[in-house]
Amino acid sequence: MRFGIMTMQIETLIPSGLPADQMLAHIVDFDYAQLVRTMAESGFHTIELGGDLALFLPTIFQQNSIEALSRIKAELDLSYTAHLPLWSVEPSTPLEPVRKGSANAIVDFTRSIIPLNPEVYVFHATGALAAEFYRMNLPEIAKGLLLQQFQTKAAESLRWILTETGIPSRKMAIETIEFPFDLTLDLAEELDLSLCLDTGHILAGFSGNVTVEEALESSMPRLAEVHLHDCPQHFPEQKINYGQDHQQLGRGDLNIEHILDRLVRAEFQGPVIFELQLHEALESLDVIRALRPDLPIE
Repeated sequence: MRFGIMTMQIETLIPSGLPADQMLAHIVDFDYAQLVRTMAESGFHTIELGGDLALFLPTIFQQNSIEALSRIKAELDLSYTAHLPLWSVEPSTPLEPVRKGSANAIVDFTRSIIPLNPEVYVFHATGALAAEFYRMNLPEIAKGLLLQQFQTKAAESLRWILTETGIPSRKMAIETIEFPFDLTLDLAEELDLSLCLDTGHILAGFSGNVTVEEALESSMPRLAEVHLHDCPQHFPEQKINYGQDHQQLGRGDLNIEHILDRLVRAEFQGPVIFELQLHEALESLDVIRALRPDLPIE
């Protein structure tokens, strides 16, 4: 396994001490390649590029930036993964114009980063609307039928995205998010996709009554990436508390040793991405070194 980090580094992207009159210049002149270099110099050579950043930093995936990211990738021997946009898109909505617009937006972004050859494209196959219905207090039969509709529409979007971009289906990894784990797994099997297991999302109860250990085992044949962060364990009788995930390792209930040992036994060679701020990721690496001192850290 190779430990990496996301580029959604809030303090760097939106510095807390920056005066309002300097914020626009910061956004316009933001050097995305320099952010990647900083993370590489901190020891991370697998970097997850965040598609949603283009909402507020519109230049970071334009041609000049892509060329700079390509140069730094070659210079520092980096590997990239890409988290496709999730803010503002609804790839599983039954409302066709919105679904098609969402799929086209994903296609446009994906085409822009294909020159960087990401090894994995992580995708939220369903959006906020599906999550809202998932949370509703509805009869189970009715809820199940509704969620299957979202699953069907997500499949339509994914087929279109794969066709229009030419990405091999196994390079597309759908993430465990606020949607039933079994429907996510079925979708991956139907379209021969990969999976991105998000440990914090599973612990938070977003994907239903499934443990991280169970989800990892079921995902293993299709596992392309892991999002590694901690969270308190949610139990079925509890109401989901949002904002409890994305904690550094050791702050929640994640059985870190089990995850690491299972990935080692499987000889997993894919990226394990810390969806954390840089200092939290570095401290999480220290936790891993203390628990498994013999584990090679790349």
